[in-house]
Amino acid sequence: MTVNIVSMPAPALTRRQLLKRSLAVSAGLVVGSGFLAGSSGAWAVEVKALTPATMATLVQMARDIYPHDRFEDALYAAALKGHDENAAKDDALKAMLEDGVAALNKSAEAAGNDSYLATGWEIDRLALLKEIESTEFFQTIRGGLVVGLYNQPAVWDKLGYEGSSFEKGGYINRGFSDITWL
Repeated sequence: MTVNIVSMPAPALTRRQLLKRSLAVSAGLVVGSGFLAGSSGAWAVEVKALTPATMATLVQMARDIYPHDRFEDALYAAALKGHDENAAKDDALKAMLEDGVAALNKSAEAAGNDSYLATGWEIDRLALLKEIESTEFFQTIRGGLVVGLYNQPAVWDKLGYEGSSFEKGGYINRGFSDITWL
């Protein structure tokens, strides 16, 4: 008896991936009056100067600029909190951030979506960001995230970074040669 096995090409997107991506956009953030919270209720951030909708858009924008599946939205919101605090003291910064989000939403609408947040596919959101990457708005957000996101001890834990070694005597006697991936 001969059995013929026909291999089928793997689908480009699994059902699980499709559901995960669509739910991440539709149920990821709850916007309230003066605060932004994760839909799970596990975290919230109070906004002082920016609107909660603007902060929600900035959190999604941050996830798209520096994507890490293992990072919760709370880490991105904490990284962006400095922009909100600075905008409370600087009307020009506040206007630039609010206008930048409004322009991003307008680009999303021109592409057939309700807003940047409602743009369900990451590749579509990245195309929108590519259009504005040379703007002061984009560069301000991107530049602030480099320090704001990666300077959080909770992020270090997720990336396996132990922090500064100077206070602990350096790396020579503390894991210098224990690298296993090289």
